[in-house]
Amino acid sequence: FLVWVLERGRLSLLLGEILVKTLKARMQQGITTFLDCFLHEARKHPNKPFIIFENQTLTYQDVDKRSNKFAGAFRTEGSLKQGDIVALLMCNEPDFICVWFGLCKLGCEVAFLNVNIKAKSLLHCVRSCGAKTLVVGADLVCLAEEVLPDLKKDNVSVWVVAHTSPDENFKSLLLNAENMSDENLSDLPKVDVMSNFLFIFTSGTTGLPKAARVGHMKAIVSMIFFDMCGARSDDVIYITLPLYHMSASLLGIGGCIHLGATCVLKRRFSVNQFWKDCVKHNVTVVQYIGELCRYLLNQPMVAEERAHCVRLAAGSGLRSDVWRQFITRFGITQIREGYGLTEANIGFLNYTDEVGPIGRASCFNKLLVPFKLLRYDPKTYEPLRTASGRCILYLHIPFSWTGEAGILVTPLTATNQFLGYAGNKVQSEKKLIRDVFIAGDVYFNTGDLLVQDHKDFLYFRDRIGDTFRWKGENVSTTEVSEVLGVLDFIQEANVYGVTIPGCEGRAGMAAIVLKPDQRLNGKKLYNHLVKTLPAYAWPWFLRVQTSLDVTETFKQQKTKLVQEGFNPDVIHDPLYFLDVPQKDYTLLTIALYHDIVSGKISL
Repeated sequence: FLVWVLERGRLSLLLGEILVKTLKARMQQGITTFLDCFLHEARKHPNKPFIIFENQTLTYQDVDKRSNKFAGAFRTEGSLKQGDIVALLMCNEPDFICVWFGLCKLGCEVAFLNVNIKAKSLLHCVRSCGAKTLVVGADLVCLAEEVLPDLKKDNVSVWVVAHTSPDENFKSLLLNAENMSDENLSDLPKVDVMSNFLFIFTSGTTGLPKAARVGHMKAIVSMIFFDMCGARSDDVIYITLPLYHMSASLLGIGGCIHLGATCVLKRRFSVNQFWKDCVKHNVTVVQYIGELCRYLLNQPMVAEERAHCVRLAAGSGLRSDVWRQFITRFGITQIREGYGLTEANIGFLNYTDEVGPIGRASCFNKLLVPFKLLRYDPKTYEPLRTASGRCILYLHIPFSWTGEAGILVTPLTATNQFLGYAGNKVQSEKKLIRDVFIAGDVYFNTGDLLVQDHKDFLYFRDRIGDTFRWKGENVSTTEVSEVLGVLDFIQEANVYGVTIPGCEGRAGMAAIVLKPDQRLNGKKLYNHLVKTLPAYAWPWFLRVQTSLDVTETFKQQKTKLVQEGFNPDVIHDPLYFLDVPQKDYTLLTIALYHDIVSGKISL
């Protein structure tokens, strides 16, 4: 017992010492922000390769100089200044980073937009974060053109990252940047580290994405992720995840900057190119989400999967069965599984070789970022409270394994901030739990269910509320329900996620009620989804009911629907499956069901 406690303590304290020493050393050098760290690295190793992208290689100095030219163009031609909010709609490419850093040098707050969103969501995102400037990648101009009249009404100026612009409504960034100086700006803005750094959009329970504020403090701490995982300055790190997510931008690009490492950036994940790229570029570290690892395992064997130099994979969302297969098949010696949120500083890292956990409830973790697991009502997912109104702690018995899950919450403090959602005080308040243990205390509700085992390892169990995760993206059930409700043959829709054997996350499913004398029109529904929702949010299954179950407060019941899944042997309502090649919903038979759960039909 004593050996186990001491061993656990040494590991957690060692990681803690690394974190504290790193932050103190930075502050002593005047490095207090994300941008400070990049500029420091550009001065220290100007000629070291920073970004390798397709046939381009940009050094730290190249990115620094190019971002200076962009900053000059934005300031001279766009009159941008400190405090302005700029929305960025770009796919993965080096200029995503150069535009981002150029705007940072002016003191602007950048809002990363998901490139999969449709016109309605794009307009909502720009308005909700308060952006008066939109920067669009050359390959996404068509999306901006759909909402251009509304953007003009809102006095939003639109820039395109190209040498030419489609018309006079767009400003060409590359053309305007040509004659700008690439020298460092002499008047970099002074920044309050407690203030907002950027906006990252998360799925909204109101139906549309929410602009989560990400502070400078969270950004600078996020940069240590790869370091904590064991990566080094001589590593070549492979990033295929989208930069508009925190994982790739703050943890990935930020992690490379912190180490002074080289990043091989992909426009998008390619299962066929993954190992070939790793061999070609001598990649030593890869960043993953669980779904990515499963895709790789489902592919036929190729020579490159055992000829690479990858020693470390770091990320989140990796299932235990996939974890073991991934190590065995691809010969990667270290997996570092973590957990984190866009909105708050709570985070865990499994620094051991134990398969499955997202981290450990170590003494250091509890001191640095305190957290609690609360008991909850399985019907409402609200925290249970005592007769005196206080929340009840999740029952954890040392050296026993009960399997009971609790809602993860973390207290809000000066160092553990929740800056809220821009333009959405109601949703910001919904993330908070007040008077948890004493009168006046405030905790952030992650909405995630965790399990703590007898060794104090933490396991992710599920996500509650009005979102679920599929294909590495958060899906808003409310948004999908609203989209379905627009159709003239659907009266009501209740959207939820269902598990499929061998798949990460949950596939979308909708229980629907048809309007009187109306029939399901699968082709019309498919065409409507293509126009209104990104593919990851489409419901794969439909359950046609005569009425929807609701609570006594008229909230839609999802628990029973989720438990019953999409099994025709269990469900007597008509079930339908999205046949993408046919662009239609077809009847879900028992034979088709078995083909899906066996993996014969891949989603």
